[in-house]
Amino acid sequence: MTGWSETELLIRDSVREWVAKEVRPHTDRLETGELPPYAVIRKLWADFGIGELASGALEKPLSKPERKPSGGGSPFAGQEGLPLIIASELAGVSLGLLVSIGVSLGLTAQTILAKGTLDQKRRWLPKLVTFEDVGAWAITEPDSGSDAFGGMKTTARRDGDGYVLNGQKTFITNGPFADVLVVFAKLDTGDGVPVRDRPVLTFVLEKDDPGLTRGKPFKKMGLMSSPTGELFFDNVRLGPDRLLGGKEPDAGGADAKAEVRSGFTAERVGVGALALGIINECHRLSVEYARTRTAWGQEIGRYQLIQLKLAKMEIARINVENMVLSAVAGLREGKTPSLAEASAIKLYASEAATEVAMEAVQLFGGNGYMAEYRVEQLARDAKSLMIYAGSNEIQVIHIAKGLLDPAR
Repeated sequence: MTGWSETELLIRDSVREWVAKEVRPHTDRLETGELPPYAVIRKLWADFGIGELASGALEKPLSKPERKPSGGGSPFAGQEGLPLIIASELAGVSLGLLVSIGVSLGLTAQTILAKGTLDQKRRWLPKLVTFEDVGAWAITEPDSGSDAFGGMKTTARRDGDGYVLNGQKTFITNGPFADVLVVFAKLDTGDGVPVRDRPVLTFVLEKDDPGLTRGKPFKKMGLMSSPTGELFFDNVRLGPDRLLGGKEPDAGGADAKAEVRSGFTAERVGVGALALGIINECHRLSVEYARTRTAWGQEIGRYQLIQLKLAKMEIARINVENMVLSAVAGLREGKTPSLAEASAIKLYASEAATEVAMEAVQLFGGNGYMAEYRVEQLARDAKSLMIYAGSNEIQVIHIAKGLLDPAR
């Protein structure tokens, strides 16, 4: 199994030191919402020069109208594991912080980069990649979670050369504060075509668009350092420049669904890295606690039941790390995991992280139930990975389809 590169390990250690200094002391304020995540993210960008790297990587895709971005559009060319290893380090301390980054860059900016016209890329990407602007990616609705396309009720009606948007989105990461929002809607064809069969269009909205209303951040079980909320569209008028890609799909052609599925693949591989971060942190805290906590006159790590918990954590850590490394090895060779492979990573890693985190709480006993020992936060955050990026039940379907019908 190919391991992390020397450069990736050096960056990991630097990020680990930075997180210890800049994130750990502020975890309580991040969890309560007193400290919004965006100032911390911008400091990360500034201290590591990520904004400059990203801006430099944009020069090629912004200089000519390439339909699909080449590898030159990535600031991590040659070090494809860097985003995952950085994500893992952040996830073990503040998963919500990392989710806000992932949605703004990995979904919002990436969708515009992959699908937008040259003018659209130039308009929105420079501020998104430097995190001057925060992005949101809006597909989920109150009545359509896993059935995102079929159950979608948000509509876009043609109006002259533009569109009028109506509907609602929910569970939108960064939604309450986003500057730029990628929004998916069903085209209102007005010709009797069933809603489920209508094409899906992708639009870009800006925070001050008339008719756009954002709800307050939800109170959540986990991911509390990442603002999540609702979006409401009441006759939002959008010019043709807001239709991502500049044109509607041809009759019978692919619509926004293909781009969304591509985003799901990247997101689900990313979940593997997030799970690894949580497992690593639970593993570290549990080993340390087992060495120092005493009961009946000796360290609890001497008891076999505690040793069994630690051993299972180590097995989970090795398995999830190997899954992530396997994906990285493929990316280095220019191979993107299939949706089924990405779903398998997501399913296994999220379940492993949740089991490890709950076992860490059990190992800590009463202390584990207290927020100050942090395994309580890790358990709440880990559970979100079984729902986030598509519920685990949906991952089973994608894996099975990949086995039974590999051409799909």
